[in-house]
Amino acid sequence: MSSLTPTQRIEGARLDGLRITSSTEGAVIPRLYGRMRIGGNIIWATDFREETKTTTQGGRQGRRGGKVKTTEYLYYASFAVALCEGPITGIERIWADGMPMDLSGVTWRWYPGDEAQMADPFIVARMGAENTPAYRGTAYVVFEELALSTYGNRLPQLSFEVFRPVADPDTAEGLTRAVTMIPASGEFTYATGGIRKSSSGATQAENLNALPDISDMVVALDRLQAMAPAVESVSLVVAWFGDDLSAGSCKLRPGVEVTAKSTMPVGWSVNGVDRANAFLVSRDDQDRPVYGGTPADLSVVQAIRR
Repeated sequence: MSSLTPTQRIEGARLDGLRITSSTEGAVIPRLYGRMRIGGNIIWATDFREETKTTTQGGRQGRRGGKVKTTEYLYYASFAVALCEGPITGIERIWADGMPMDLSGVTWRWYPGDEAQMADPFIVARMGAENTPAYRGTAYVVFEELALSTYGNRLPQLSFEVFRPVADPDTAEGLTRAVTMIPASGEFTYATGGIRKSSSGATQAENLNALPDISDMVVALDRLQAMAPAVESVSLVVAWFGDDLSAGSCKLRPGVEVTAKSTMPVGWSVNGVDRANAFLVSRDDQDRPVYGGTPADLSVVQAIRR
C-alpha cells in the first residue's frame, strides 16, 4: 500500500527578500572615547545566498504510509558594518539580538579606520578594485557568509564593544608605559590556554569567564593593549603564603584552594610541589577558600610568553 501513497512534501519558510537591520545614507559617523558598546550602519551587502537541504523519511519496507520529503532553506549573507570614526584599537565582544554572539566558525574581520587601511579583499573580489573604497577614517567590520538560520533567516541586530582610547601625551592612556598585573592569586589565573576541572563526571572551566573560548589572561592583555597602547611592559605578581607574622619564623610556601582536584589538560604544580603536598589556604566558616591559590608554574610561563 505504501507504494500507492503519494510522497508528502514539506517545505520550510523561504525568503522573498532580505531586510537588513539598518542602512541609512548620510548617517552621522559617531566618535567615541574609551570603551563603548555601539551599533552600526550597514555600508555594503551582497544578495543572500540560498541553500536547500532535503531529507526523506518513511517509505521503508514494513512501514505504513508513503515517503515524507522535507526541504529546508538556509540563507547566508555577506555584509559590512560601519562603526565609528577611527582609528580604533580593538573590538572585543559582539552581540546579536541582544545576546553574546558565538563567533566560532564565523568569518569576520575588522578594520581600525586609519588613513592607511586597504580595501577588504572579499569586497574587492565581488565588486572589483575600482568600485571598492577602503573607507579610510572609518572603522568597520566585514562578515563573510554569515549563516542566518540562527536568527530566523534575517540579519540580526548587531552591536559591538569597541575600544578607542585617547592616547595623547597628556592622557593616562598615552603616559602609561608599564603596569603591574594582579590579582596575583588563582591557581590558573595567568594561563593563556583553557583549563577545565572535572567533578562528578562533568567539566567546568577554570579560567574562561569573560569569553567562552578565550582565557581570562588573554582577554585581559588584549583589553590592556586596546585601552593603553603605549604600555611596553607588564610585571606579574605571584602570591606565595606565609604561616607566621614574625619574619624570622615565617615559612613561605605555594598554596592551593583544595587539595583534591583534577584539572585538564595539565595539573597544578609549583616549584616541584604538587597539589596533594601543597599548603592549603585559609578557609571560612563554610570551609571555602578565602584566597586564591598560587598560580601554577605553567600558567606563569604561558603569561610571560604571551
